[in-house]
Amino acid sequence: MDAVFPDLKDASVFITGGGSGIGASITDGFLQQGARVAFVQRSDASAFCDEMEDKHGVRPLFLPCDITDMAALKVAIARAAEEHGAISVLVNNAANDNRHDTLSVDEAFWDWSQAINLKAYFFACQAVLPGMQAAKAGAIINFSSVSYMMGNSGYPSYTTANAGITGMTRSLAREFGPDGIRVNALAPGWVLTQKQLDMWADPKSLADHLEKQCLKEHLAPDDVVGGVLYLASNISRMMTGQVMVIDGGVVTTG
Repeated sequence: MDAVFPDLKDASVFITGGGSGIGASITDGFLQQGARVAFVQRSDASAFCDEMEDKHGVRPLFLPCDITDMAALKVAIARAAEEHGAISVLVNNAANDNRHDTLSVDEAFWDWSQAINLKAYFFACQAVLPGMQAAKAGAIINFSSVSYMMGNSGYPSYTTANAGITGMTRSLAREFGPDGIRVNALAPGWVLTQKQLDMWADPKSLADHLEKQCLKEHLAPDDVVGGVLYLASNISRMMTGQVMVIDGGVVTTG
């Protein structure tokens, strides 16, 4: 990452799922900008924090948390604000795109999926908004996905949540714009995290997807970081209520 965003230095950043996959690259990117980063995830991220401390000379604040537990999520956000100051940048990144078919979904699975992929996003936003209102500034980046734009099958609860995220983003942008708070969504394409490589990235699927892209190179987690930093920085100060797509040119917007 060659770009420098001076206004992100010392920013208080909170990331969900910030210790693995795309989230780990986002944490790395903000630390490189000199931000103070806190993140949550269920699995242990101590080794990742060691790596970041060795690389940047500062350790991100890792707060173990299952984001389907809204009370625990709010406690983690409050703890991050105590350590780093009121949250000025929220990145709702954590998600679960486990494959499922419509006829096999029961209420328990639906509620669990929506809790991870949509409900936690809303309540994380709700938790940081008062601090942003007091500061008359703030940036929220909600991760969606191009999956729902493509009309993909194989995970209907997930794509439903993706569409909900963009709708929520636009409503919050309208409601809190007068407070100087910007709310945008970022929709990645198929980013080849280790999870994707292990579970779904067989040769045929990779080839079929690459054929849909304008740019004939698979996306890696680092390819998303620049867009996140841009949306978090004041360089995008008049951009809100929008969906930024980073997918190598599969879908088009506008």
